Amino acid sequence: MSAIYTAIATASGRDGRAVSSDNRLDVTLASPKEMGGSGEGTNPEQLFAAGYAACFASALQLVAKQMKLDASEASVTAEVGLVRGDGTFGLTVALRVELPDELHGEQGTALVEAAHQVCPYSNATRGNIPVNLVIE
Repeated sequence: MSAIYTAIATASGRDGRAVSSDNRLDVTLASPKEMGGSGEGTNPEQLFAAGYAACFASALQLVAKQMKLDASEASVTAEVGLVRGDGTFGLTVALRVELPDELHGEQGTALVEAAHQVCPYSNATRGNIPVNLVIE
């Protein structure tokens, strides 16, 4: 399978800097205060949350169009938690999907579940990270 697009970024750790190859992304990284850091920069979990939310929202729009539904007012908030295991670290995700009132119920549930099958982030995390879908 050939890549349609390849993003390239370089980082120096949780307390450093992350830069994309085209320099459009250039952020200071800092551990959050909850982890003993300064909290004066972004962190990998925030970057992952932003990417997942954007990707899932795009998948939602794609599936809605295929289903002939208007989901243009929908939004997605991703909550990414860093968890500690037995000497390891992992992630948890909650995707909070805010749908317009007319898409609540069975139709909205079907839309969100179909988007979860299409979204590349969902496909990458499936079986590796618990992802909780919440329709609001």
